[in-house]
Amino acid sequence: MNNYKPLIWSGAVVMVILAVFLIASTNKVLNTAATTNTVSFSGEGKVVAKPDIAKVQLSIVTDALTSKAAQDENSKKSKAVTDYLKKQDIDDKDIKTTGYNIYPQYKYPQYGGQPTITGYQVNQSLEIKIHDLDKVSDILDGVVAAGANQVNQLGFEIDNPEALKADARKKAIEDAKKKADELEDQLGIDLGKIVSFSENTGGYPIPIYMKAEVDGRGGMGGGGPSVPTGENEIVVNVSITYQIR
Repeated sequence: MNNYKPLIWSGAVVMVILAVFLIASTNKVLNTAATTNTVSFSGEGKVVAKPDIAKVQLSIVTDALTSKAAQDENSKKSKAVTDYLKKQDIDDKDIKTTGYNIYPQYKYPQYGGQPTITGYQVNQSLEIKIHDLDKVSDILDGVVAAGANQVNQLGFEIDNPEALKADARKKAIEDAKKKADELEDQLGIDLGKIVSFSENTGGYPIPIYMKAEVDGRGGMGGGGPSVPTGENEIVVNVSITYQIR
């Protein structure tokens, strides 16, 4: 009898392994069946809102014979622009330097040879956030008069787009669930749990691009440009996949 004990133990081990394999295979089949018989529904949600802030990109450009002179003069212009903006109730946190560059200016000989430095140019870029949209036109004219050489970009945006995105997502989910309920009744199927969800967001505000140069009077002329804000649309598309029971 003792001679058969190794065979008995080996057989028992094999049976345990086969049992574990069978259980794992069964679970895999059940899980596959649970996710194979599925149906997906798409939904779309839209929210339209007026912009509540404007973002302005402007540049202060200064030329001088030396780097220090160019920087000193540029600093004066920058302070004048900043002081003007503060008088228009623009907070410090809404005035941000986005770039500061110093470029040597070269003169190239007509018939070859080494170029010589004739001066320096300082280019400081600022981004301004304006909450009072009624002031946009006047501020565009005012910053140029205060010392900004260029207004490179103007964009109207929504300050808190995530709140609108959440609203659009809610509408998109309701749209998808409505389609699911309708098809469930029409086809006589029984939908189970949701096995997957995805979403895609589009329609965020597109900036309005413009460029304004200084005219002979130190401003853009005409009391500032006309800048209609229009409306922005946020769109969320979702896809919900249900298990068919």
